Amino acid sequence: MEKHVNVLGVLYIVFSALKILAAVVVFIVLVVAGLFSEDPEAMAVTAVVGSAIAFFLILVAVPGVIGGIGLLNRQSWARILVLILGFLKLLNIPFGTALGIYTIWVLFNNETEKLFVSKKS
Repeated sequence: MEKHVNVLGVLYIVFSALKILAAVVVFIVLVVAGLFSEDPEAMAVTAVVGSAIAFFLILVAVPGVIGGIGLLNRQSWARILVLILGFLKLLNIPFGTALGIYTIWVLFNNETEKLFVSKKS
């Protein structure tokens, strides 16, 4: 199960990094769209909307990065954090659902629990 925990940690880091990349792309696209309009009001609106969307995406992605790093370091708090994220990911069809099911399967396994009990934070 140790390999599965490593894979899970990497998956959470990668999926979260993709969300952060999406945040940057959305921000850039909206700001550039506002600049192309050459309307000061449109520039302001697209900058605010782009910033808000980017902030939200980054805010949602950060716990996945933190949890993934914690899993790789076998921190006991990371198991709980990633389990919570896994249950929330079940609603994100199709990839989030697959990752959520895999998360629950890996982290509720008895062997996995032993990995995290042996090294406490």
